[in-house]
Amino acid sequence: MLKKIRTILGTIFLVCITAMFLDFTGTLHMWLSWMADLQFLPAVLGLNIVAILIVLALTLLFGRIYCSVICPAGTYQDAVSHIAAKFKKNRFSFSKENKILRFSVLGVFVILLLVGLNGIAILIAPYSAYGRMVQNLWQPIYIGVNNLLAKAAEHYDSYAFYEKEVWIKAMPVFIVAIITFITFTVLAWRGGRTWCNNICPVGTVLGYLSKFSLFQIRIDADKCVNCRLCEKNCKSSCIDIDTHTVDSSRCVSCMNCLGKCKKDAIHYARASKSKSAHAKEDKPNASLRAMLTTTATLAATSVLHAQDKTTDGGLAVIEDKKIPERETPVKPAGSMSLSSFSSKCTGCQLCVAACPNGVLRPSTDLATFMQPEMGFEHGYCRPECTKCGEVCPAGAIKPITREQKTSIRAGHAVWVKDNCLPQKDGVSCGNCAEHCPSGAITMVPLPDNPKVKIPSIDTERCLGCGACEHLCPVRPFSAIYVEGNLVHGDM
Repeated sequence: MLKKIRTILGTIFLVCITAMFLDFTGTLHMWLSWMADLQFLPAVLGLNIVAILIVLALTLLFGRIYCSVICPAGTYQDAVSHIAAKFKKNRFSFSKENKILRFSVLGVFVILLLVGLNGIAILIAPYSAYGRMVQNLWQPIYIGVNNLLAKAAEHYDSYAFYEKEVWIKAMPVFIVAIITFITFTVLAWRGGRTWCNNICPVGTVLGYLSKFSLFQIRIDADKCVNCRLCEKNCKSSCIDIDTHTVDSSRCVSCMNCLGKCKKDAIHYARASKSKSAHAKEDKPNASLRAMLTTTATLAATSVLHAQDKTTDGGLAVIEDKKIPERETPVKPAGSMSLSSFSSKCTGCQLCVAACPNGVLRPSTDLATFMQPEMGFEHGYCRPECTKCGEVCPAGAIKPITREQKTSIRAGHAVWVKDNCLPQKDGVSCGNCAEHCPSGAITMVPLPDNPKVKIPSIDTERCLGCGACEHLCPVRPFSAIYVEGNLVHGDM
């Protein structure tokens, strides 16, 4: 019964969280946001005290139930392992905990977060890794099916579906998603919870706490006949029948072992007060404590790059726009500042999946790798849209109202004189001023040719929405583009 309950709850979390990443409208998040809020690392970075306390309480009561129910990456690996068991039964065996690997990975992970290299650290963050997999690999397929349904519905004068552009937002991140998918799948197929119990930093932290959990898997040595069925079906490889002990730091409370024992020798019950064979390991690891204390003194750093822009100045609309090299990336309204956003964002890309305007895409910069940033080749950030703040589980993008968004200056427009059609070719344009939602751009006459007007930008009124950059007819580089503001000001 315990296994069935765990399986049903885990399946619900997996399906619902996957659906949130597939849903490009962001509608499902209104009902399922609490599932994203319960993810441990986003909760820690976003200082979501309620979610943190819930996860810690569950762990101290029931062990690593978070890893087998709430975490979608863990449940996905369980699903792969379950399929693999159809081809080869009783395929696991006990293996000793690799403490050096587990705590070394955790230490490096913490150091990377403290020095501001979140983009690298989140490569192994479980929720973020799963989100990138779904958003980059499965959402394009989902949108493709949606587009086919939209075409079919159109023949019957139905608009229940609408077409959505399918495109790869960042090739390096797409490659990372493929590697993550292959790694998760292969390791789960061959070794069950190999990733969770050796690499995952969340698994290491919760595993340490689960040693003190109230309920644990216990083996009655008097009833056990050493058939090893429980050990051979433990996907965490944490049951040692030779000593009749279970490594609770690696046990994910999947309950697979309970139904395998024919002698009723294994139970999920209150932990024994007597010292077990591994009781000495329950003491805090002094070297780990020293390592984490040392890393806490490191300061955050950031790297910004700039590069001159070039253009052919033509009107070849069949040529795609190219991304300008911005000195400061443009972050969504609600992220407060570049440093605040970078320190909290886990790169899960739920906001990228939910962005209806095609503006958000993963960064390819090393310092902010896989964290979302704004680009305006496929659209611009409409002032009435607040989807990204509504779906962010880490608090990197704060929820804001439509009224608040129209007063937040996330960036400012920059005019490139040599690219502008009126300046270069003496022809009329004015696209940027016509479509600026905040009225920050006005057309003023050239001093030496009053009949030709060029844009004049009031940076204090500019929202950084990118409408001017997106709608500028110059290809491949726009004659006007948006630079991000380090701190988002109010008008």
